[in-house]
Amino acid sequence: MQDIADLGPDRSLLLVDDDEPFLRRLAKAMEKRGFEVETAGSVAAGKAIATARPPAFAVVDLRLQDGNGLDVVEVLRDKRADTRVVVLTGYGAIATAVAAVKSGATDYLSKPADANDIVNALLATGGNLPEPPENPMSADRVRWEHIQRVYELCDRNVSETARRLNMHRRTLQRILAKRSPR
Repeated sequence: MQDIADLGPDRSLLLVDDDEPFLRRLAKAMEKRGFEVETAGSVAAGKAIATARPPAFAVVDLRLQDGNGLDVVEVLRDKRADTRVVVLTGYGAIATAVAAVKSGATDYLSKPADANDIVNALLATGGNLPEPPENPMSADRVRWEHIQRVYELCDRNVSETARRLNMHRRTLQRILAKRSPR
């Protein structure tokens, strides 16, 4: 784990996530690591804090109830160009990672990410990249997560989900009936 003592006096950190229990746990963990944490549970609250008190660091969830976390990243970049931003998401994809970096994010992590992973990503410099996760999700788990996400986005409509995933409806029903892989 990296040491934040080298970073200077500004240890302000904005955490933006709509998962309240995760937000509380992460805020507590980051405070223990020496950050001065401020939290927001929505895009609107994140943008308000970013405008009023732009932090030195930020961790922003990509998908929030009221919009896209990249809107917060853009406000952070406008108000304070040196802010180190890590974008978190439960549904990692190359396209969203590219969009996050183009919006100004320093790094992009898939959930579940622990506080050490996040600190390492926040403090990583050009040649000092963070270590890969010790227990990455299996390919079966990533597939399962993607199917579940599309299923929820289709309001749990099996036929519409199957159409969007370009798979047979019965195949999808069998997948949904099984337990999630590890």
